[in-house]
Amino acid sequence: MTVKISVLKERDEGGERRVALIPQVAEKLTPLGITFAMETGAGVASSYPDSAYKDVTFSPDRNALVADADIVLAVQPPTLETVKAMKPGAILIAFIYGRNNPDLVKALRDGKITCFAMELVPRISRAQAMDALSSQATLAGYYAVLMGAVHMPKILPMMTTAVGSLRAAQVLVMGLGVAGLQSLATAKRLGAITEGYDVRPETKEEAQSLGAKFVDTGVDATGQGGYARELTDDEKQKVRKALSDHIARSDLIVTTAAVPGKRAPRLIDAEQIKAMKPGAVIIDLGAEGGGNCEGTQAGQTVQVGPTTIVGPVNVPSMLAEQASELYSKNIMHLLQQIITKDKGLAPDFTDEVISGTALTHDGYITNDGIRTAVDPNSPAPPAPAPAPTATPAPTTPAANDAGKETAK
Repeated sequence: MTVKISVLKERDEGGERRVALIPQVAEKLTPLGITFAMETGAGVASSYPDSAYKDVTFSPDRNALVADADIVLAVQPPTLETVKAMKPGAILIAFIYGRNNPDLVKALRDGKITCFAMELVPRISRAQAMDALSSQATLAGYYAVLMGAVHMPKILPMMTTAVGSLRAAQVLVMGLGVAGLQSLATAKRLGAITEGYDVRPETKEEAQSLGAKFVDTGVDATGQGGYARELTDDEKQKVRKALSDHIARSDLIVTTAAVPGKRAPRLIDAEQIKAMKPGAVIIDLGAEGGGNCEGTQAGQTVQVGPTTIVGPVNVPSMLAEQASELYSKNIMHLLQQIITKDKGLAPDFTDEVISGTALTHDGYITNDGIRTAVDPNSPAPPAPAPAPTATPAPTTPAANDAGKETAK
């Protein structure tokens, strides 16, 4: 069965340069019986011109592209107009951030669009190849250190010159998820003295494996789903006291704490920033969520006392070519779970990865948390029917004996 997939060009006003499908991935998926159509120029900003795609048709008419598509791929949430142009029963795969886009979620539900939101991919081992948040965070963590190096009035490594030695910079990374660990690794490769902090003590060994010292505050705030839980007021004070000295002596700080769809936790306050050394730099990767630092302004570089605070937004888009490559491969692995050559489009909603990634399906908001936030009166979806099982073959004495032998 043929499955038609249409790929959107991202809107210029958001500064998005990534594309949801790269040529190499399109070629790998074609044997599954997939035909591809793309919006003209969709990959140009990420260094993938239309001419690089084989056996892909292009059209400048977005609504026409999605009107007969079985699956629509995008990076950022599409417009309401685009969703309303999709046919009932079609599938949308993109970052959605439902709590921030309630009207879009309702439009997906009302249009009976099945939406797989890439930020909802379960953070379990079996889904790692589909985990777009992690793949994009890897690049953001790497690039954060490079941005810091550009803004610092000193170099990162120790250097010996004819007139004496220059000391290595002190780098502190706060939040040791995927982005934070990549920041530590990058800073270490560039010769800095590195420290890492996280409220989850289990990250200590990961930081030390990258050659960094772990800042232990004595607080364990391990949460669910790979994220930290919110600290109590007493815990916040304890953490603040333990961290203040490390913040004050750092030349570069990278903060990475973020929870999709929620406000970024505050890690550094104004008083701590005031105590930093002149010329110190903070790269706040939580800027889009309100900032990890007091004084951060999303999309801007500001001077707060002695410190330069950089609040970059959509950092993966700054590395659009490889960010697109990783994101496209994440989607490829998801598509391979819901498309087969024999059956065509057949997502199994009893599978925890498929059900966990689904935001809407068949006229329902399937994610409990987002349904409660967006429309508490919206009914919960019925439980998916269990996948059919094969009828067991009739047992024979020989078969029973074989089974016993295997059990031994």
